[in-house]
Amino acid sequence: MKKIKYLPLRELPVQPVLLTCFYLFIQLFITLPSKADTWRYAIEESSTGIQGVYASRFKQIIEKNSDHKVLIYPFGTLGESTDLLEQAQAGLLQFVDQSPGFMGSLIPEAQVFLLPYVLPEKHSEIAYFFKHSKTIHQTFHKLCGEQDLELLTMFPEGNVAITTREVFRSKEDLSSMKIRVMSSPLLIETYKAFGAVPTPLPTGEIFGALQTNMIQGQENPWFYLESTKLYEVSNVITEIGHNIYTTAVMASKKFYENSTLEVKFLISSAIKEATDFIIEYQRELEISAKLKIQKVAPNIQYITLTDAEREPFRQSAKKVQAKFIDMTGSSGKEVLRQLQEDLNDAKNH
Repeated sequence: MKKIKYLPLRELPVQPVLLTCFYLFIQLFITLPSKADTWRYAIEESSTGIQGVYASRFKQIIEKNSDHKVLIYPFGTLGESTDLLEQAQAGLLQFVDQSPGFMGSLIPEAQVFLLPYVLPEKHSEIAYFFKHSKTIHQTFHKLCGEQDLELLTMFPEGNVAITTREVFRSKEDLSSMKIRVMSSPLLIETYKAFGAVPTPLPTGEIFGALQTNMIQGQENPWFYLESTKLYEVSNVITEIGHNIYTTAVMASKKFYENSTLEVKFLISSAIKEATDFIIEYQRELEISAKLKIQKVAPNIQYITLTDAEREPFRQSAKKVQAKFIDMTGSSGKEVLRQLQEDLNDAKNH
């Protein structure tokens, strides 16, 4: 048998040895188990709302594939939406859900997602947009990073409907109505353009304000109207087709940047799976919420404005776009341009 001749270590080619050692080190680094941690995830809704379902799915995936634990804090347990955002920036929360309506004061460009009659209504276009939008995954990601937040994704929560005491079919009908809005400057401008009297209020005060006639209406997605029973203090629910409700999922930038490659991959995988799930789930939940409300509140009037009735609102929306650019300058103008490009891609994909 021919003997195998072994080279002394000093005679081995240096580059291949170093390269092999490097790859072994990287492989060891990636496969080393991370220390099991407990992550805090705060949402703006109840545990049964869309954000709650999303967070629960995220938690399930994380805990199935690692030793990490995720604690979910529903709305009200850690304060209002602005409180949650500040806690995430400070690193007290690892994850937070936040709607652009509450983020507008911190990141004015985020209000682009609130512009009326801009986001699509067709489900296929909505799904494509949220998965592939450069506005979300590049532009908005950078803007969040500048505020100590790591944007992980955004997802839709369904069509926004307006609940009121009285029927309205025109801007004139809204002229004396106080409509509750989130604290977004752009939402305030939107309802001014629609002819109403916009009234910013915290989420927790909506029901009581409607009940006491402090406000005469408010807007929210259908699932939220059903889960919070806002239909109990409203007489009319109207769809004018002006927007869909969106949510941003963010991590504390400090937490994310200090995480290992393994943890970042784990988070990314869980975010993708949860987002794919919620895009389909929110569509089904909207249908279910409408049926539930109609069953328990048969006396409520359900109105969908015709295209002709929507046209004056669409025209007013152009003024809101101009206000958006006034508020955000050249940065906002570029965000709007990119958004429109993304929407064209979603329409033509």
